[in-house]
Amino acid sequence: MRKLWLVLAVILSVVLCTISTGMAAESPLPFRVGVLYWSMNIPGQVAMRKGLEGRAVMINNQAAASGTRRIDLICRVAGDGEEGIFRQIEQMNELLAMNVDLIIVQPTDNAALSDCLLRANQQNIPVVAYDQYIHPGRLAAFRTSDNFQAGWLNGEYIAAKFENGRKLRLILVDYPHVSSTVERLNGFLAALSEAKIDHEILQTYQAVEPVSGRQVAGRILQDFPEKNSVDVVFTVNDGGGLAIAEEIFRAGRTEIMHATIDGDPMSVENISNGRVTVIDSAQFCGPLGEEAMQAGYDILIGKKVPYHALVPVFPVTGETLAQYPGWCGPIPEKLEKSWKSLGAEWSGSLKIIKNELRLE
Repeated sequence: MRKLWLVLAVILSVVLCTISTGMAAESPLPFRVGVLYWSMNIPGQVAMRKGLEGRAVMINNQAAASGTRRIDLICRVAGDGEEGIFRQIEQMNELLAMNVDLIIVQPTDNAALSDCLLRANQQNIPVVAYDQYIHPGRLAAFRTSDNFQAGWLNGEYIAAKFENGRKLRLILVDYPHVSSTVERLNGFLAALSEAKIDHEILQTYQAVEPVSGRQVAGRILQDFPEKNSVDVVFTVNDGGGLAIAEEIFRAGRTEIMHATIDGDPMSVENISNGRVTVIDSAQFCGPLGEEAMQAGYDILIGKKVPYHALVPVFPVTGETLAQYPGWCGPIPEKLEKSWKSLGAEWSGSLKIIKNELRLE
């Protein structure tokens, strides 16, 4: 009888081991997440990608420890210019044909992906946009830097330099094709108006990456060849702004102040060395990518997430350099300014704009 029990115990242990091994082998299938990047020629966007993919690794490590579903990223890069806009449309259509579980996208153009978004809505594939939004269509979530704040901080700082009543002679370098750069320009001009700074816009150009930035720099120097004919050049990003600052400095036009946005390390170095650039409202690019990835994963596992939230930006100047931690953060809790604030005190917290999308 004892031998029979031993035999039964061995058989039972083998059966249990087989069941356990089979259960371990049949771990949940991963979520397939399509990720559409804009450019790998703009360093800030490269940093966003690193943040996003770094958070994906963290999510997968946690999923492995808990036995929950991990994620597989299917990544595509659109590229710059008009070709990049059309390429991203093709890439999003490719992901829709694959019927992925989620799409995370940094749009190259606000409207170009609208038909793709509407198709995603019909297929019930959630879409998270970061950096720029897509319209029309319904996003599951939208994460971006506080771009209006970025422009506002630039305008606030420049206003402090022109409080003596002299008219500010200004050149704008904008890019009206994406929401982030439009909001930056609006914030900059709004701050000048709030400060009641008398200003004249001498000329407006367009640039958002190095090639167009260098071309615009040549036109600025050609259009305004005399020293002291321009006070400030405002650029909506460092993608084009760095080349402009470099050419202005190389031409010996150090009387011009350059105000810009993004926080590229080379631009921060220019501020430190007194090379034309006086303020750069820096994005926290790594944390922005992390926020987009985390929002997407939370949606996949059924968590409720805020629809629209903003990551703060940081005004890097000669006075605040010691307080700035760099693109990858961590985001400071507070900021000590040496100039007059025109609005609410700076905060390092994520700013919730909308908890949910209300359809009219």
